[in-house]
Amino acid sequence: MAGRLDEEREQAILRATYELIGETGYQGLRVDAVAARAQASKATLYRHWPTKAGLVVDAVRCCKAEAPPPPDTGSLRGDLTAWFAEIGGFITGDEGPILAGLFMAMHTDSALATELRSMQESKVPFAEAICERAERRGELRPGYDARLIDEIVPPLLFMHCFAFGRPLDDAYVAHVVDDIILPLLTRD
Repeated sequence: MAGRLDEEREQAILRATYELIGETGYQGLRVDAVAARAQASKATLYRHWPTKAGLVVDAVRCCKAEAPPPPDTGSLRGDLTAWFAEIGGFITGDEGPILAGLFMAMHTDSALATELRSMQESKVPFAEAICERAERRGELRPGYDARLIDEIVPPLLFMHCFAFGRPLDDAYVAHVVDDIILPLLTRD
């Protein structure tokens, strides 16, 4: 059985992996390139990460910035606007293209898809927290479906940015909040 990597060594390998995903995409990621960048042997990488998907998912877990909980602005509209603006900033930042590439790779790599979906399932449900606050303030009635936010907003923002090449500016975020999400959450 292979010995456990020390934390500094493991972090170096995972950071190298994450950087290379950003440069080459998932499909172009090669273990020998990770080994060279991390100054590790390929044998070490294969011993600790027998699959490319496992290595990449650990790199994402290690290196992807954790989103802070959305702020409580005092109103449902304010909370949604602030949160969606944060998501937009993430999408248009350095990590957005990395995750977009990983989402595309999920289509052809079932092991990667399984691993990334399990990460998604373990995320803190920000949408539920925002809607529960709004319900306590009297802005939402029971019966809303907070899951609609996660189903609609991230893909909508990705499409607007990557497919259409349009900015995720304040006006677009306001449109998503006012014309799409609030009507869905408050419908009878």
